[in-house]
Amino acid sequence: MSCNSCSTSANGMPLGCNNNGACTSGSCDKLTVFDWLSNMTLPNGQKPFDIIEVRFKNGRKSFYKNKKNLNLCIGDIVAVETSPGHDIGVITLMGELVKIQMKKKAVSSGSEEIKQIYRKASQKDIDKWILVREKEPEVQKKSRLMISRLGLKMKLSDIEFQGDGNKATFYYTADDRVDFRQLIRELAGTFSIRVEMKQVGLRQEAARLGGIGSCGRELCCSTWLTDFRSVSTSSARYQQLSLNPQKLAGQCGKLKCCLNYELDSYLDALKKFPRTDTYLQTEKGVAVFQKMDIFQGWLWYAYKENSVHWIKLEVEQANQIIALNKENKKALSLEEYSMDLEVETVEKSIFSDVVGQDSLTRFDKPKRKNKRRKNRKSRNFSSKNRKK
Repeated sequence: MSCNSCSTSANGMPLGCNNNGACTSGSCDKLTVFDWLSNMTLPNGQKPFDIIEVRFKNGRKSFYKNKKNLNLCIGDIVAVETSPGHDIGVITLMGELVKIQMKKKAVSSGSEEIKQIYRKASQKDIDKWILVREKEPEVQKKSRLMISRLGLKMKLSDIEFQGDGNKATFYYTADDRVDFRQLIRELAGTFSIRVEMKQVGLRQEAARLGGIGSCGRELCCSTWLTDFRSVSTSSARYQQLSLNPQKLAGQCGKLKCCLNYELDSYLDALKKFPRTDTYLQTEKGVAVFQKMDIFQGWLWYAYKENSVHWIKLEVEQANQIIALNKENKKALSLEEYSMDLEVETVEKSIFSDVVGQDSLTRFDKPKRKNKRRKNRKSRNFSSKNRKK
């Protein structure tokens, strides 16, 4: 949903949000939508797109047709068609931007899966919708007791009631196939509802439940991340991270999605670096790769005869030695290259330290010692000794 400050100006330029987090439509996350075409008129003779995006609990969204040509806008609560009965949701997007969302999710406008919007939700519909939503925690608690009593190896993560209260969807995670036919009978008999069991992955479960990551912020998957790309341990290797499962795993138990955020930058930087399995042929001996620093552009090599002593080189120096080796020439010893590098670093450090020679506390007033208090203590101490 978008407020007035998120719309476009008369010239077609986006105004941008200046509310600094106090958005009137709720918040700026993946559940809210910036409709930058809200105040633009369609070309003459073109009818508005009749398919609307509707959001339900925990970011679940679907597309519905407005066959009855209802006067709707973003933020309206509507009753939509389901099988069976009806559900209650909130309109999040309308107009031409819905076509882009449908193309992104590979949904065709002529699909039979697209249901229709019945009406705007009345107060009776909203009251019943709120009532069934309040029942979800208690139903979830009793359902988990049933699962543990039946001994099923599954984890019930969330429950979503339909707007009319006749049906509930149970979201669960499981490693293996689960036979929950007996569970469905007991759930339907206990709560007098139609039951649908839906298995979700661990990443989808974390996105639905939300939480705080190791960075101290809300999980990306529950706030703004909409697509889950595969994350492999090679992403951590490229970034020189230790392969510690406890540090690399997120709340879902899988590898963190943020490992892919800076991967492209690392891959671009690594193009300048030589292969780690390349040996350096020098007059002193053969040098083997030990370590690298991608940000500083440094490499550490050690001779085979003395693997304990590491020598630091720049990327350009290592590439020069490899180019000489390709011409069947041996380079000088690595120590000479390292000496040149040390001279350059000393010159840079001298140039950078010229400005800040003085201390930051040079203008602070020194603390005065309280001599009077000390004199009083010494007088009291001497008077006590005299009395003794």
